[in-house]
Amino acid sequence: MDISSTLLSQVEEVAHAAGETLLTLFDPDSRPTDRTQLFDAMRRNEDAVSGLRDELASLRPSAQWLPDTLSSTSLPDGEWWVVDAVEGNVNHVHGSGEWCVTVTLVVDGAPTLTVVRQPIGDRTYTAVTGGGAYLGTTELHVARKRDLADAVALTGQAEHGQTDTHQAISRSVEALLGQSLLVRATVPSTFPLLSVAAGHADIFWQYRPTLPGVAAGLLLATEAGGIATRIDGTPWHPGSADILVSNRSLAQQASATLSSI
Repeated sequence: MDISSTLLSQVEEVAHAAGETLLTLFDPDSRPTDRTQLFDAMRRNEDAVSGLRDELASLRPSAQWLPDTLSSTSLPDGEWWVVDAVEGNVNHVHGSGEWCVTVTLVVDGAPTLTVVRQPIGDRTYTAVTGGGAYLGTTELHVARKRDLADAVALTGQAEHGQTDTHQAISRSVEALLGQSLLVRATVPSTFPLLSVAAGHADIFWQYRPTLPGVAAGLLLATEAGGIATRIDGTPWHPGSADILVSNRSLAQQASATLSSI
């Protein structure tokens, strides 16, 4: 399917506008004191950019909007807008700058076009299948390390309520702590994937990823020269129980380490 530069530019405009709206609500001194304040602020942010859905629908009427029920399952064929309008919402309401707007067009199960707009730092990441990955006009490339012992490995914390993944995450962190240079766990998943795409980090893995959490960063990382598989090295697809993203050499080594736990 042909994705025009016009569509990419239009999606950039939509994501940028949503980011500016969220920026007006951002307070670096914000510190919610309890869950009520936290969730109220998160809902406020989501409501502020709820118009994103209609704007994207007008750009691509054939594309469906990904419902929450399909965020962690296999995805039917066709075009789907996979969006997190406030990726890193928890960070936003705690006054941290690591939040963004992510918009990805997934076609027949494959992320095909993506825009990640990070207002703090004025950063816009874009990628289209076959066209490379970019931060602004700078092309991104994954790191060229070949030895797992030299690698910076990143993982995402389990989604809220995914207590069944805690043991697997703990064991996987322990395994890579013994094999790699550095291991970090952070949220949301988009940011460690951006680090892999830009070569600032070398490996990303996660258990039970949601599609809105990984679609944008996955496309950027693979267009930057990386590969995306399941932890055991088999092909990744929406609904896969886990994900591993790196360059080919490190992916093989990380897969062998993580598959042995």
